[in-house]
Amino acid sequence: MNLTTKETDLVFSIMADLSYGYASSELRRRVGLKLLDLLDAQYFASYVWNTAENAFCERVSINMSDDNLGAYEQHFQFCDPITPVLQRRRKATCVSEIMPRSRFERTEFFNDFLANDGLHYGVNYYAYSGGTNIGDLRIWRGRNKEDFSHRELDILNAIGPAFTNAMRGAMAREKTTQGKVDLVTALEQAANGAMLTAREKEICAAVLAGLSDQQIATKYGISFTTVRSHIKHIYGKLGITGRTQLLSRVIMH
Repeated sequence: MNLTTKETDLVFSIMADLSYGYASSELRRRVGLKLLDLLDAQYFASYVWNTAENAFCERVSINMSDDNLGAYEQHFQFCDPITPVLQRRRKATCVSEIMPRSRFERTEFFNDFLANDGLHYGVNYYAYSGGTNIGDLRIWRGRNKEDFSHRELDILNAIGPAFTNAMRGAMAREKTTQGKVDLVTALEQAANGAMLTAREKEICAAVLAGLSDQQIATKYGISFTTVRSHIKHIYGKLGITGRTQLLSRVIMH
């Protein structure tokens, strides 16, 4: 896929944001702003799925009214004819792919919710950790624009895995550093009874904070090889094979 100079600069900027270690809300806000520029769109919203409440929460939005989105959270998400289908997709999907425009424009969801803010053409991307939806990207254009192209979907799909990994890391850090769950407790739960040493717990904490193996070695004054050895032992005790599974374990607990 050939990108223009502007598109290339924006993609690199998005990737830099995704690797920086922002909190999940700030991460989605920053990415949303650049996606609007990258995809020539006007409106953005992002939510995290709350399984316990069976609802979307932790809203981030750009160019959409708080009152209208409040109505979505209180009412329209529970009679939404498109999002449950889009949410099951593991790739960027246009609204027009799952419902014909003529039918869509006759729905309450379109006329009483989307149209209030001028939203007309939409594309959604949903990030998953295992089977859990951990965040989404909802990008919309107004009536004066055209629907999203296959090329634009390919660009969003290329960014999607990095967004997913960044959200996994952000949510794991938030659970371990903002009082949602104590780090040691999370690791002990993830270990299912396996005993991690004090050093292993420190290294797990560093991994969850997004540090590379070399950064962990520098932080604790040990060799790169020693770090790799500790991580190998941790993975063996937890019954996992990599960082993604470690993050998923903590998120799921």
